[in-house]
Amino acid sequence: MTKKWMTFLLTGVAAASLAACGSQETASSQGTSLSTPAANQQEPAAKPSLPSVFQTSVFLGDSITEGLSFHDVLDEANVAAGAGKTAEFALEDIDDLVKRNPEHIYIQLGSDDILWPVENPVAYALDQYAKLIGQIKEKLPNAKISILTVTPVTAEAEKKEPRYNTIGEYNQGLKELAAKEQVEYIDLSPLFAGRSDLHDADGIHFKAEFYPLMLEFIKNRQK
Repeated sequence: MTKKWMTFLLTGVAAASLAACGSQETASSQGTSLSTPAANQQEPAAKPSLPSVFQTSVFLGDSITEGLSFHDVLDEANVAAGAGKTAEFALEDIDDLVKRNPEHIYIQLGSDDILWPVENPVAYALDQYAKLIGQIKEKLPNAKISILTVTPVTAEAEKKEPRYNTIGEYNQGLKELAAKEQVEYIDLSPLFAGRSDLHDADGIHFKAEFYPLMLEFIKNRQK
C-alpha cells in the first residue's frame, strides 16, 4: 500500500513539472509575440532629395551660383549661371529660361555687378536687375521669382578688392527692389553665422558643402 502511494505521489510531481514547463513555454511564446509589432513597424518615409525638391526650379546667377552644378548638387538643367555673369548679361538668358519653363526662378547676381567699371556700380546693377525681373515677369508670368542675397567674402578677399565692401549696400538695395517688384527676398546671411570654413581658397567662392546647406536653408524657409 505504501509503495502504491509513493508511486502515485511521484506521478503527480512529474505531471506538475510538465505543466510548469508548458506554462513557461507559453509565456516565452507570448513574450516573443509582444515584440513583433515593433519589428513590423514601417520605416519613416525618406526625405526627398534636393534635386527632386528643386526639379522645377532654375537658379540664375554668376560663378557663385554655378557651383550648384559644378559640385553636382543640382543638375545643369536647373542652373543657368556662369563666371562673369551680371544682371545686364543675364538679360540675354531670357529666351533660355523660357525654353526651360521653370515654375520657380532663384536669382543670385551681384558679385560681379559691384565690380563693374561704371561710376556707381550698385545703382547701375540694381537698375539692370529691375529690367531683368520685368523681362522674366513678361515672358514667364506664372513663374515665382526669388532674389537671393549676394554672399559675403572673407576679410582677406575684401582687402584685396575693396569694392566688395559694398555688398551690404547692394543687398539692402535688393531688399528694396524685391519689395517694389513684389517678389521674394531671401537673406542668406544666417548661413554664415559662426561658420568661417565655407569659403574656398580665394575667399569669394565656396566649397562643395556650402551648396546643400544653402538649398536646405531655402527649402526650409519655404515650407
